[in-house]
Amino acid sequence: MADLYWPGDERAGDLFGERAFLDAMVRIEQTWLAALVAAKIAPADAAATLSEVTDDAADAVAAGAEGGGNPVLDLLAVLREQLRGEGNEAAATWLHRGLTSQDVVDTALVLCAGEALDRIGADLATIADHLGDLADAHRGTVMVGRTLTQYAVPITFGLKAAFWRAGVLDAIEEVDRVRARLTIQAGGAAGTLAALVELADGDLDIAAGVVGDTARDLGLRADVPWHTTRTPITRIGDALATAAQACGRIATDVLTLARPEVGELAEPAGVGRGGSSTMPQKRNPVLSVLIRRAALTTPNLAATLHTAAALADDERPDGAWHAEWPTLRDLARRTAVAASQTAEVTGGLVVDVATMARRATEADGLLAERASMRRLLGRETPAGDTDDPRVYLGLTDSFIDAVARRSDPDRTGVPTDAPRSAR
Repeated sequence: MADLYWPGDERAGDLFGERAFLDAMVRIEQTWLAALVAAKIAPADAAATLSEVTDDAADAVAAGAEGGGNPVLDLLAVLREQLRGEGNEAAATWLHRGLTSQDVVDTALVLCAGEALDRIGADLATIADHLGDLADAHRGTVMVGRTLTQYAVPITFGLKAAFWRAGVLDAIEEVDRVRARLTIQAGGAAGTLAALVELADGDLDIAAGVVGDTARDLGLRADVPWHTTRTPITRIGDALATAAQACGRIATDVLTLARPEVGELAEPAGVGRGGSSTMPQKRNPVLSVLIRRAALTTPNLAATLHTAAALADDERPDGAWHAEWPTLRDLARRTAVAASQTAEVTGGLVVDVATMARRATEADGLLAERASMRRLLGRETPAGDTDDPRVYLGLTDSFIDAVARRSDPDRTGVPTDAPRSAR
């Protein structure tokens, strides 16, 4: 069933689920065994295709994980039993040789993270497209700017959307950077790969080749082991938290501007969405509420990863390592849900242009800063001067165009027929 504690969790699908984690570990064992055979460390008859672990066996692996402190020991028992049942004793013997359980768990976490980053990156790109459209469509839609909850100076909704988009583009850059740097963990018992070198009869090049081939076939980078240097994990966590932050920033503004007394924005309508169990008149902005929930909780999850990294002792942490697994899972799934929800909000956001314009026109003191600048310069107010807020928008258009150029470097401006802010 869906997660009752996290409404919308089903949007994440099987990302970082128990089956995904288990399948990733099996894939690693399969790829490593193939690399051992290819390097002629393991005999040719050790080649095998590992079968998918059955649900009953998966339950047994989970139940037995407490005994070894991680699921790898029981998983290996299941896989070796399968291989022996297929008559492949050689594969059962050579499975996992040269690895340790941390190699398998860490690399499985990285593989699961890669899938999550791909999904989140795609949703962020969609959000950026939606916000780019809003920025262009509303570059001339004047509204009040608010600072410290109070009216400040005029802005346009196009500028607000562009600034939202800048945060999303920052998140995309982080997600892409981290995705490209995902690294295999392969260090053996204590980060020396001594067992693999021994199996390779002391040939360091062959041993390094096994790691490189495994990393390549898994779509990862090869690098030195990171048993207790947990930057590869905290880097993932930070990228996820940055993505959730960008989504939360948008949701926070939507929640403020969707208040009935403000009424400048509204979430897209959906069947059965936003209702109340007792107040039939309500249309709650529930997607933004749930996005903000993620933004409130994901920084703490990222902080847990950093705390675990700081307490990673010896050559395999005692507890700090174990704390990472569910933390990274929750962080990835919550961010994926928030990104999906934000894509929906931005794709159907209802902008009340008339309310924005009326409030900007009627707001007291919205041009007070302009008047103070003129007094400072000793400049007289010219005859026929207008209080139209569109006369005080500064570099609004330039900023909207600058954000647009971040994802479209060839862009030099906006179409000549687009509405321009008054100078």
